[in-house]
Amino acid sequence: MINYFEFFGLPTAPLVDQGQLKKVFYANSKKYHPDFHTLSDEAAREEALEKSTLNNQGYKVLTDPDQTLKHLLDLKGVLGAEGSNKMPQAFLLEMMEINEALMELEFADDPGARANIEAMIAEMETSFRKEVAELLQNYDDDKVSDRELELLKDYYLKKRYLRRLKNRTPEV
Repeated sequence: MINYFEFFGLPTAPLVDQGQLKKVFYANSKKYHPDFHTLSDEAAREEALEKSTLNNQGYKVLTDPDQTLKHLLDLKGVLGAEGSNKMPQAFLLEMMEINEALMELEFADDPGARANIEAMIAEMETSFRKEVAELLQNYDDDKVSDRELELLKDYYLKKRYLRRLKNRTPEV
């Protein structure tokens, strides 16, 4: 697996210094752009194209906080294959109320109920973020424990679940 943190020379962490990332991305864009390698041999042109693609893909991942966290968890081997990650049972029980309310909205839209669901989801997102805020801010890849990685994994999975719920909320 490609390590985008390493590729950009950034610390492996759930939060990325976006200014530094952008600076390295633009430098790499110049360095690896295929137009600057047209007179090079075939192998050098292919390598430049490969690195240019890697630069663009890595930038896309590391500029998105959710994808950055997923990438970190994948590198650490914490996330299982898609569909194999289990959500905490207590969380799923909390989600039953929201899922039922969303089903009701599918049959009859109620702007007040929709606003209530959106507020509940936003409140949960804030609550989940608070649970890991210190870990996100002070993450140390050399000292991170299995327990801390599990906390980040749960946070990522809960956040992803809530994003899917938000996408289900009907718009007027």
